[in-house]
Amino acid sequence: MTDKSMSATNPNQSGTSRWGALLLGAVFILAGLFLLGNSVLATVISAIVIGVLLLIAGASEIFQAFSAPRWSGLFLRLLIGALYVVSGIALVADPLATSVFLTFVFGIALIASGLVRIVQAFQYWKWSGWLLLFSGIVGILAGLIILAKWPISGLWVLGFVVGIDLLLHGAWWLGLGLQLTKEPQAAEP
Repeated sequence: MTDKSMSATNPNQSGTSRWGALLLGAVFILAGLFLLGNSVLATVISAIVIGVLLLIAGASEIFQAFSAPRWSGLFLRLLIGALYVVSGIALVADPLATSVFLTFVFGIALIASGLVRIVQAFQYWKWSGWLLLFSGIVGILAGLIILAKWPISGLWVLGFVVGIDLLLHGAWWLGLGLQLTKEPQAAEP
């Protein structure tokens, strides 16, 4: 086994320390629990951060449209940049109202995605299609729950999703740190 392939299969070989992984996992889990306890605040903060990023992306797109060597596609690039800027302004100006709208779109997207995954599950059944089927059913149910509680769900869904993501990512880091603790440390070359 080469050094490169060993580092791909052994995180410890790539410089990941067990204590660093455990600490990072704990930080992610604490942040996730905080966000789950303050879903509305997390939704507002997430919407503002996304809005600022959209403003930067839109301004960059507009600047790039004028600085491109050829003028073909100028109108389309300006339109895309303007849409980013308008979306960014809406998110920053009124993050709660915009989050309510985005949650509605998110609920519909989950249902549509779930339906597609169910169809694909039968097409790819021999490659763990049952897992894709389960994923599709969960997606549809999540979308229906979000829409059933809409517009109130718009106040907490984004923060809730970010909180769950941080918890799961933190659990993975903790698991990695515990695994590195159990593995005998390879001798340094």
